[in-house]
Amino acid sequence: MRSQIFWKFLLLIIFADVPWPSALKAQTVPQERPAREAHAAEDGLTLDQLQEMALANNPTLAQAKAGVRAAAGRSRQAGLWPNPTIGYSGDEIRGGSFGGGEQGVFVQQNVILGGKLSLDRRIFEAEGKQAAAEGDEQRLRVENGVRIAFYQSLAMQAMVETRGKLRDIAKDAAETTRQLFNVGQADRSDVLEADVEADQDELAVIIEEQEQQRAWSVLAAVVGKPDLPLAHLQGDLEKLPELNAEMILQTILRDSPAVKIAQLGVARAEAESVRAQHEVIPDLFLRAGYSYSFEQLGTVPPKAVGSEAFAEVGVNLPIFNRNQGNIAAADADRERAKLEVQRVALVLRRMAAPIVQNYASSRAIAERYKSRTLPNARMAYELYLRKYHEGAAAYPQVLIAQRTLVQLETSYINTLENAWINAAALQGLLLTDGLDLPAAPNEMDRPVREINLPITENQGMRP
Repeated sequence: MRSQIFWKFLLLIIFADVPWPSALKAQTVPQERPAREAHAAEDGLTLDQLQEMALANNPTLAQAKAGVRAAAGRSRQAGLWPNPTIGYSGDEIRGGSFGGGEQGVFVQQNVILGGKLSLDRRIFEAEGKQAAAEGDEQRLRVENGVRIAFYQSLAMQAMVETRGKLRDIAKDAAETTRQLFNVGQADRSDVLEADVEADQDELAVIIEEQEQQRAWSVLAAVVGKPDLPLAHLQGDLEKLPELNAEMILQTILRDSPAVKIAQLGVARAEAESVRAQHEVIPDLFLRAGYSYSFEQLGTVPPKAVGSEAFAEVGVNLPIFNRNQGNIAAADADRERAKLEVQRVALVLRRMAAPIVQNYASSRAIAERYKSRTLPNARMAYELYLRKYHEGAAAYPQVLIAQRTLVQLETSYINTLENAWINAAALQGLLLTDGLDLPAAPNEMDRPVREINLPITENQGMRP
């Protein structure tokens, strides 16, 4: 009887004056949610602000821009004429028995025919377009990487606040229990149980704070400012985007930089094929010069031959080597590039399928939590609390209902986090790693790369 009186006094004191965590407070203010209260108290960093920081500080964007400049330099170099050669020529320099010898200078120039220089330029211009597409792709990677890390941190922020308010309630309960123990209204076991509850909630807050710091470190790294201090984030976890599976897939196949890079690879391969065919056209060899001959003429008095000019024109005859092997290799590379476009589209479909499914599942679970599971849990808790006040229920039932409600609130936050991660991957055209090294223009590009999505605690769970 004394224990029942104690718990009645404890509940009346605690629940009348102590603010509820958002998960529990919803019974009196149905519109509030833990994710919303995480940013309602004060302004903080927004997603747009963090993305602007990333565009200014993430080193991979500067690397991508450097790749574009390098490709432009190679394109310019490929269209330049070969330099002329100037030199000295000498023949019978010692003169022999007739005191002769011939010495002079010459200029030599190779003339590239068949439009090979312009074709070389076309190849490197296609490479430059690939580098520009790589830069656009990297920008999307950075923005999407920030978006994923932002919603992870936002979820951890909501979790810390929810756990923190539960901890505050437990501390107040423990203090009230001690006061009741001092006046003989509670047993020593009640004090110990209240202290244990407070310790458990304190440990839960510490764990969530560590998780929040981990998520923030990831966000700061993607932003490009690893020393960015932990700050409040402003966002809405519950405002999930509406995504149509077929439409989002068509958008990925139409707008993905991976597809564009593969298509530009076809243009480059075609230019290389044409260039290989023109290689068989020979270049001209031009040489002209001036010399002075000291050879003596048979005159009296003796007189040297004197100044002479000479010119040479030559061309390489493509008889044995008509570049057959390189032409065949270029044709094979062109066919491979065309098939790469198809392969990229199929890979994007395969990679998008599980992400679309995960998003749909997470969204359905979140909607069930919001519309049915959480309201039922709150109602059950209210009923147990009311029955306890009426003396028709024991306090352990109230405690179980309370813990169930808190567990469902945290699972709800995890579900929202998982939904946002998958939604961000889809809206970002499957580009997820903001610190992935962009491919150099002269390297074999990987238009489609591995997708590494963070795994939340409740992924794969059902309510």
